Amino acid sequence: MRHLFISFCLFLSITLSAQEQKSVDFISGDLSITVVPEQKQVNGTVTYTFDILKPVDSIFLDAKNFTFTTVRLNNKKVKYSVDDKHIIIRKKFKKGGAQQLQLSYEVQPTQTVYFIGWEDDANKNKQIWTQGQGKYTSHWLPSFDDMNEKVVFDTEITFDSTYQVIANGNLIHSKKNANNTTTWSYDMVQPMSSYLLAFSIANYDKKVVTSADGLPLELYYYPENQQKVEPTYRYTKEIFDFLVSEIGVPYPWQNYKQIPVKDFLYAGMENTTTTIFSDAYMIDSIAFIDRNYVNINAHELAHQWFGNLVTEADGQHHWLQEGFATYYALLAEKELFGAEYYFWKLFDTAETLKQQSKEGKGESLKDPKASSLTFYEKGAWALALLKEEVGTESFKKGIQNYLEKYKFKNVKINDFLVEIEQSSGQSLNNFNEIWLENTEFPVAVVYDYLKNNSSSISDFISLQESINKVADKKAQLVLIENAYDESDSIEFKKRLIFTYAELFSIDFMRKIIASNDLMLRQALSLKTIQIPIELQTDFESLLEDQSYSTIENSLYRLFLNFPEKRNTYLDTTKDIIGFSDKNVRLLWLTLALVTEDYNSLKTKDYFDELGSYTQEQYDPKTRETAFQYLFQTFGLTDTNLEDLAKASMHHSWQFKKFARALFDELLKDEAYKDRIIALLPKLNEKEKLYLTSKLE
Repeated sequence: MRHLFISFCLFLSITLSAQEQKSVDFISGDLSITVVPEQKQVNGTVTYTFDILKPVDSIFLDAKNFTFTTVRLNNKKVKYSVDDKHIIIRKKFKKGGAQQLQLSYEVQPTQTVYFIGWEDDANKNKQIWTQGQGKYTSHWLPSFDDMNEKVVFDTEITFDSTYQVIANGNLIHSKKNANNTTTWSYDMVQPMSSYLLAFSIANYDKKVVTSADGLPLELYYYPENQQKVEPTYRYTKEIFDFLVSEIGVPYPWQNYKQIPVKDFLYAGMENTTTTIFSDAYMIDSIAFIDRNYVNINAHELAHQWFGNLVTEADGQHHWLQEGFATYYALLAEKELFGAEYYFWKLFDTAETLKQQSKEGKGESLKDPKASSLTFYEKGAWALALLKEEVGTESFKKGIQNYLEKYKFKNVKINDFLVEIEQSSGQSLNNFNEIWLENTEFPVAVVYDYLKNNSSSISDFISLQESINKVADKKAQLVLIENAYDESDSIEFKKRLIFTYAELFSIDFMRKIIASNDLMLRQALSLKTIQIPIELQTDFESLLEDQSYSTIENSLYRLFLNFPEKRNTYLDTTKDIIGFSDKNVRLLWLTLALVTEDYNSLKTKDYFDELGSYTQEQYDPKTRETAFQYLFQTFGLTDTNLEDLAKASMHHSWQFKKFARALFDELLKDEAYKDRIIALLPKLNEKEKLYLTSKLE
């Protein structure tokens, strides 16, 4: 009998996974937590208010590996069971409202809550932040993996008073306690899916700007990054005001906050009222031209409507979130940078999607397992062509009706299509088949749209067709130079360089450099591998450009092409760091070390500095580049190997994948293999277990 009961519990656990509870409606959740970084632990109490819609003999919450210290229903003890994924309240519930469930718990999240820098006492940028997209909030809060359960969450977090704690909603108050801690209390007014719950804890300052409709926009930054605030958050108010106007529905929440964090898993995440983004996008004014936050800023903000206000019912309807956020971000950039910028960005994604289809890898927008390229870029294209088909007025009216009708609810693709059909009076059966169900990218339709809306793209496509008809390269170059001279479009000229640079004459290349346009000069530097001796001086001028990408690439190309002037190039760029990932500095250190007799008294200093960038205190991109340069040149020290072992356990799957692939390469070398074996006693158990398995 006992075995039957265990089997039943296992069956119940499996069937509960991410399941919607249609008999129960959770209304509100009052959350109070204390975060203990030394133990990587969250201790909390949450009180849920819920209604029973029809009789049921149990309710459950998703809870990954929790220890519960208190479970009370309507202030009374209640029978419950716990497995590694859920807590199940076992009681025969009658239909009725305003019931309360109180849960006190302890948990050490294996993901979702990330403790950055707490293992290093000297680290001055200790942080804690969450990333719950999908169904991961249940790793730190008993909650709901199913996105269809929407709850009004109020959050209270207690932590060390020397830090700033930020969470969803309005900060009602922060109360200092006797033990050098502070309790921050945040209030939400409207319901949301629990995957959009978030908090971030770090040492922050903030700047507040006000939108046209009086809403506070809180822009957070590290105190030492004050000079980066303006270029990082440039156009934030303009983006916000544009989206409110363009969407035609007021911003649905109390305020809006943007918070940079270290070692974030993605570019950004649109938690309700509280976007968290990678601090790699905290930039100075020089970096703005190459790597700015504008598109991500607009994308995550658009999600506050598309994803947060209305939320997909399940993954089959993911287009309603990512395609829409991508499209409205493009519209915001069009408002800021002009129609040429907008249509050429669409052209670039069309080229990528065309290639995807050509390779037989096209995907339906209704496929829940489709790639980001499909959901984001093909999804944005679908909306651009939908607006073209039904007209701007009908499209905007349909968007407004859709958001108003389904606000704070969950939606399916058909819900949206019905609203557009009603606003336009048109059937969307054809649109649905071509754009949403078909796996192929409709190339002909897309390129007709581009040619009709952008004369420079039309000219570029016509030029490509003309060049393909001409076999002689000199004749091709004449066509290219004439087109370049006749065009006023920087985007057009940039694509000419990227596509046909190998055909360019010396005089033509000199003309491009002499244009003094940063983007054209950068494009040429990226596409030129062999620099003609006649253009040496011209290319040397690129080292003075206000672009870290141009400087990095030009330094490398000049260094390879003109070895007799390596010392000069190194002297010219010795004080340039580059982006936050130190792209120029890392290259410079490597080149300085391989240059014979360059500042030989400082060789050890240079090597030590390059090797130091593999340490945990630096962001994954910096560490990855440092590992690569060391591996390709001088090799990794034992300290670097220890750092690589830590990287192989990193929470960022991309960085972890890189580290493990590098270990695969190292283990092919017997000398490295022996050193790694000797290193095992210094590693923690997870690192040791992983490397031991590789060695075996």
